[in-house]
Amino acid sequence: MRFAEVAVDAPWTRNRTFSYSVPEHLPLELAHSVWVPFGRRVVQGIVFEITPHPAVEETKEIISVIDPSPLLTPSHLELARWISQHYLASLFDTTALMLPPGFRRRVLAYYSLKPGVDVTGLSLSPPQSKLLEYLQKEGPSELRNIKKALGGKAATAAEQLSRRGLLVREWNWARPSVGPKFASVVRLAVSKQEAVDQLKALNDRRATRQSALLEALLQRDGPVSMSELKDISVGLPSARALEARGLVAIERVRVHRDPLKFRRYETIPPPVLNQHQQEAWEAISQELKAAEAKKDRQEPAVFLLHGVTGSGKTELYLRALGQAVANGKKGLVLVPEISLTPQTIQRFGSRFPNRVAVLHSKLSLGEQFDEWWQIKEGEFDVVIGSRSALFAPQPNLGLIVIDEEHDTSYKQTDPSPRYHTREVALKLARLTGATLIMGSATPDVSSYYRASREEFRLLELPTRIVTNGSAAHTDQQLSPMKLEQNSLLPGVEVVDQRTELKEGNRSIFSRTLAYAMDSALSAGEQIILFLNRRGSATFIQCRECGHSLRCRRCDVSLTYHSAWKRLVCHHCGYKASPPGACPRCGSSRISYLGIGTQRVEEEVVGRFPEARVLRWDRDVTRGKLSHEKILEKFLAHEADVLIGTQMIAKGLHMPRVTLVGVISADVGINLPDFRAGERVFQVLSQVAGRAGRGPLGGRVIVQTFNPRHYAIVAAAHHDYRGFYNQEIGYRRHHGYPPFNNMVRLVYSHTNTSYAQREASRMSRLLVRERDSRGLPDTHILGPMPCFVPRVRGRYRWQILVRTPNPSGFLENIDVPERWVVDIDPLSLL
Repeated sequence: MRFAEVAVDAPWTRNRTFSYSVPEHLPLELAHSVWVPFGRRVVQGIVFEITPHPAVEETKEIISVIDPSPLLTPSHLELARWISQHYLASLFDTTALMLPPGFRRRVLAYYSLKPGVDVTGLSLSPPQSKLLEYLQKEGPSELRNIKKALGGKAATAAEQLSRRGLLVREWNWARPSVGPKFASVVRLAVSKQEAVDQLKALNDRRATRQSALLEALLQRDGPVSMSELKDISVGLPSARALEARGLVAIERVRVHRDPLKFRRYETIPPPVLNQHQQEAWEAISQELKAAEAKKDRQEPAVFLLHGVTGSGKTELYLRALGQAVANGKKGLVLVPEISLTPQTIQRFGSRFPNRVAVLHSKLSLGEQFDEWWQIKEGEFDVVIGSRSALFAPQPNLGLIVIDEEHDTSYKQTDPSPRYHTREVALKLARLTGATLIMGSATPDVSSYYRASREEFRLLELPTRIVTNGSAAHTDQQLSPMKLEQNSLLPGVEVVDQRTELKEGNRSIFSRTLAYAMDSALSAGEQIILFLNRRGSATFIQCRECGHSLRCRRCDVSLTYHSAWKRLVCHHCGYKASPPGACPRCGSSRISYLGIGTQRVEEEVVGRFPEARVLRWDRDVTRGKLSHEKILEKFLAHEADVLIGTQMIAKGLHMPRVTLVGVISADVGINLPDFRAGERVFQVLSQVAGRAGRGPLGGRVIVQTFNPRHYAIVAAAHHDYRGFYNQEIGYRRHHGYPPFNNMVRLVYSHTNTSYAQREASRMSRLLVRERDSRGLPDTHILGPMPCFVPRVRGRYRWQILVRTPNPSGFLENIDVPERWVVDIDPLSLL
């Protein structure tokens, strides 16, 4: 007899598997998806191990196999186990990251009266009596329908009656939320010559619609879909009539929902590499050749490609993929934002025509389903997508690329598992032998530190590339301390807003920025204005009593959105109308303070009425193709000014942009988070990199009230090394990553006193564990309220742990399910 270790879809299971016996008739393999009994329920599971002996004395039988073939490779099973252990997450949840879209299905409970049971004279509660009457009338019913008809107490009543043997409970599985798509098509069932002869007869009979259909089939080699029939005003009756005469056949065929169906890519020859690109490419090429020669190597090559904005990192990705494909391998390319996907697809699609797949959350569930299965079948050389694309079932993986590797979007924050894409990619590369390339103009401090210790191989691209309308490229050496010698990277001017205020300028635009905008618009050039806040006013305050309008469910100020004329909470989505008077004192002296992207848009329209303005933030990008439409309009020069949040600061190529204005560099600079300075430096450096990517050059103007802050000074000089040296010294002094790892534990409850007590209890438990194991290098900080102490009506308390081995420290501690455990958090807010 065989036994299987199965990860089940149930809470509170952490990284455990459960033992089940395998029925003799069941053909079971590793990574098979199965239905298994779990307690009084039936749940989905994934087989992680098949053994001749069970891990426990008593086992239940596996009910059935869900998919006929295994869904995952052994490498993905091992990766799921590692994520579960490292990030203290449910093993099934980590496995679900790699399963096809729509895999998870609910199990439905049905109740019916047990045949032959007489309930006369039995002692029953009112809910039980109502339930029996309902089932006598309606027959077998699903539990959801029972609760809808009789209320929540009916579920308890059903459970009680089934235990007494009065009801029969059966399980059924909900239909999958997505599956293959099929469509009807019409094809010729006779030879073309016979179809031509019949067409003449149909014309003689004036059967115009039937003849139109037959003519359409003759003009093409393949079948015609039903939707195409409507375009020529032909319906199903005409197809049925021709089918009855044996001239056509109507068939059902599977349709691939292709998100790139209507895209066409112009093939562009590879450009000539400059000296620094060539040196980096030779290093990458040698490793790819070595990987092909040593197919069983244990440690893959990991490159950190540090290149200034516009230095040609993407061309190296393309060449590396080309070599991997030539070696019979396939690749994954990850970008941090969906907004980057269209340009990335364009570049990669031109080099690998019809061999590129795309995976991200803006695709429909059907498109994700079809792409996943085609990837698994090996149909694509390259898969492009956001962080979840790392788990695509790309066979024979040879190369993983993480573009903009510093970006916080690569960290999954909610729900569990709260993994970091970079760390998971490193593990996947080790399991598959794939080469990993991580690129950025502003690498994560921890990544650069690891490269300095030779954990990663550091490749530098210190020059920018400008394309003068052809394949010719020019470059110039970057000297961070002598910026004036570099005509390609944009010059950065820092404007002290304190001086502007002293001299009477209360506009959101400094005089320097206003003049530069006027000059750029007069020259027909394009402008980007950056502000990492949405809305028109970030808080509303009574000038009489000082009362500020706050969210009812969160301890944050409401943001005013003038386009909707609504106050909005950016944490929970609560909306309210702006008051005519202060709700506390009744005064009408209400002030709208602070600025967001909507306010910037209004100011630009008012000051430069001839300018065509686009805004790019979360408020205007809720549709499927919204990112792409905004980008296309701006690239086509249908707008002169683009206003946006951090999504415009990431690797977009906009060659007509000659001016970038940072409305306020101070957003986030004083937050109580040790990464605050790094984030400010990265976003300023990245948004500055959008200027001057064409032959016209560029200019960046940064407005700030903190002109001497080290992150702003370093960003103004494009001086990553200077910023890194100061930041790494600060991290070393305080024991922050990369010199220690961190854990953030967050507890939330509707009762603030209870939340505080629970946090204190957990803190004492962590301290006892540390002291009992003698871990002097483990530090417990807290408990303390979170930066935003209440969100969605729940009060939040947190504990921070600094320790060399977070999962090892916590593995023996019983952390209740209500606690959020975030290993290596990117934010402490």
